[in-house]
Amino acid sequence: MKNSANNTLINIWKKRFSDKKLRNEFLIVITVLIISLISLSNFLLFNELRSGASINDPVLNLFHPADFTWLTFLVIYSGIIIAIVHLIKNPDKLTLALLSYAITAFFRIAAMYSLPLNPPEHIIPLNDPFVQLFGTGNILLKDLFFSGHTSTLFLLFLVISEKKIKYIFLVLTGLVAVFVLIQHVHYTVDVIAAPFFAFGSFVLAEKFLFFIKK
Repeated sequence: MKNSANNTLINIWKKRFSDKKLRNEFLIVITVLIISLISLSNFLLFNELRSGASINDPVLNLFHPADFTWLTFLVIYSGIIIAIVHLIKNPDKLTLALLSYAITAFFRIAAMYSLPLNPPEHIIPLNDPFVQLFGTGNILLKDLFFSGHTSTLFLLFLVISEKKIKYIFLVLTGLVAVFVLIQHVHYTVDVIAAPFFAFGSFVLAEKFLFFIKK
């Protein structure tokens, strides 16, 4: 059964890459994704050195922060694994997801550049356990408007068609949104804005892929 599933997966991707137009589409998307990730990574380091505005957030003022780091990343990484297992069998959906994510990354650069913010006063830094385990990466405090984790999970909700899995991602999006607010990692506006930017990225990605398929 496992060999049969593997062979089916290989055949799916062989068929994808045997079509020149679809092969080029995928390579273009991968290139855009790499550029977006490098650009975002460099921008975040630059952004940490900028001074920004502080928001008196009435929602965050309601409670003291609590550390939900491990639970947050358990939800995020579980979601990513589920998405990979599901989307790897559907090259079209995977391509759409990757391009949507790349566009979201560019949106985040533009949004943070336009609206530099200082971190919430009582922030408990959200340190990625995987990154910290291998001793790489910097602790980012100003990676704020808008929430990347929330937008990523919402993007997967938009991309995935299968109802059961789709609504799992809606629940995961809500959980992560609540967790980052409880930890005071984000202002409320960062979390509320995230799905709207994600939706915009998704629509633009669909239009772009439709255009290059013509």
